[in-house]
Amino acid sequence: MEYHSGRFEDFSLLIFENEILKAVLPANIVENQVFSHKGLTYGGLVLNEKKKLKEVILMFKEVLFFLHKNEIVQLQVKQIPSIYCKVFSDELDYILFLTNAEIYRKDTLSVINLNQKVYYSETRNHGINKGKRNDLIIKEENNFEIFWDKILIPNLKTKHNAAPVHSIDEIEKLALLFKNIRQFNVYHQEEIVAGTTIFETEKVAHVQYISVDKTKSDLGILDFLFDYLISDVFQDKAFFDFGTSNENNGKNLNAGLSFWKESFGARTVVQNFYEVKTENYKLLDNVLI
Repeated sequence: MEYHSGRFEDFSLLIFENEILKAVLPANIVENQVFSHKGLTYGGLVLNEKKKLKEVILMFKEVLFFLHKNEIVQLQVKQIPSIYCKVFSDELDYILFLTNAEIYRKDTLSVINLNQKVYYSETRNHGINKGKRNDLIIKEENNFEIFWDKILIPNLKTKHNAAPVHSIDEIEKLALLFKNIRQFNVYHQEEIVAGTTIFETEKVAHVQYISVDKTKSDLGILDFLFDYLISDVFQDKAFFDFGTSNENNGKNLNAGLSFWKESFGARTVVQNFYEVKTENYKLLDNVLI
């Protein structure tokens, strides 16, 4: 989180038992609210996979009590989508139910299960074949700047009057620190026409950015690119995550974008966002019997 530490006031918590670190809560603070974490895709308690439900309940009670004692009114948590967990890990979801947490947002991830045979729609297959006929070339490159400057930034500026979440300096720094950040660009007649940035975990290939030159979009570029990623580069992963198609804190869906992802065989995985009052630590007093 250091690369964007200037944007957030850190309030991460370390949970110890007998001077042994048992869990971490990545978090930042804004006034009297704590968020886990505004600068991360997901948050919550980071635990050893051997932790039992009883232990997690007691840990979370101590977290809420600590926050309440320090005049923090509310904790917001981004749930870790199930596909990113190494083992089943819904302890926090259950505890948030016990503490009367409210879901204030839901995002929908479009995810392909690569453990099963993947079926593309007829339209996607048509686009893939078109890409092959147009002699497109896909390159994995260490240079992020060409995609940022020529494709991603201009498209976001034109369409949304926005900028990428990561500046070019930030993404280059991250890529040096973490070798699981990979850049794939598509070229037509030696000119870049599209690209995607992939964040790779042990189980999942996650699409962080997608962008294409709109004047060349009839070449079948994205269909060609993502078929290569799904069926070749990341075929041994468990899941291929296209990310969300939501806007307005999950209350709107970009239907066209969602449909495009689903036509590769993606299905919906929900990510919940919770807010819980810290005073509700008391509700965990009599849970264990």
